[in-house]
Amino acid sequence: MESKVQSFIRGAHNLLPWHQGCVATLGSFDGVHVGHQAILRQLVRLAKETQLPSLVIIFEPQPQEFFLGDKAPARLMRLREKIQALLAAGVDRVLCLSFSDYLRSLSAMDFIEQVLIQGVDVKHLVIGDDFRFGCDRRGDFSLLKQVGDQKGFSVTDTVTLQIDGERVSSTRVRQCLEAGDFTAAERLLGKLYSISGRIVYGQQLGRQLGVPTANVHLRRYKSPLQGVFAVTAKVEGKSIQGVANIGVRPTVNGDKKLLLEVHLFDFSQKIYGKMIEVIFHKKLRSEKKFASLDELQAQLKMDIDEAKAFFNLYPSP
Repeated sequence: MESKVQSFIRGAHNLLPWHQGCVATLGSFDGVHVGHQAILRQLVRLAKETQLPSLVIIFEPQPQEFFLGDKAPARLMRLREKIQALLAAGVDRVLCLSFSDYLRSLSAMDFIEQVLIQGVDVKHLVIGDDFRFGCDRRGDFSLLKQVGDQKGFSVTDTVTLQIDGERVSSTRVRQCLEAGDFTAAERLLGKLYSISGRIVYGQQLGRQLGVPTANVHLRRYKSPLQGVFAVTAKVEGKSIQGVANIGVRPTVNGDKKLLLEVHLFDFSQKIYGKMIEVIFHKKLRSEKKFASLDELQAQLKMDIDEAKAFFNLYPSP
């Protein structure tokens, strides 16, 4: 009997007999923006109409990261955040395929046969007419329609969502974030941009400077945001205003690993190991290297004062 419990499937080797038969879509879904959300509503609605489970197929690493490495566009969300957003949209199953040399070498026909037919036995596919796949780049909407007619699955074009006459895309979200335009990014995402992760131990330098921070490793090649920001953090069921830095800490650090550091106002609980969601409201400045720790400490005080002044004008929920 089919289970209605939502599930995450890591790798094709974890597909089980009851995963056969579904309404599916596939793509990167980076950011799960309002354009993605429209596709997911279309997917979920069709799954209910056909009384089949809905499935989203994603790839890790994202294909651009596989081919371009640290030259790939900044990633909007980590895998964990993406899975949570997809399931929150009402999808029954998320299948994450490892984007490897093997997968990239598959022709379009082999991908359809091995993944869509043998792997998940797709009954209906929701796909954009500009989507391309397969090492031969032959995989497109037209080929899927043709094969579907022969193999017994149907194919529907995805809806295209535009805002201000321009298609909503992950690229457009990145551009808004890089420009510090959080209002425009919010319209594209359907919510304010946030980054989530687990709080880890740092070097305790912030505490020495009188500005203790909660630290989160970003675990990505690059971030769409770098600099200092007025933020709201959600942790342990509380929403707390603060100031955050995203960068490589050039004054004190030499390893170039991206780190998110958050100083929470009037908060002293020990929260190491807890999950935190950091919501971005305003960019205060770019990251810079200071000549001394005293200069850094003085700047941090100014950052905190500026963030508090912002929240006095625009109280966060």
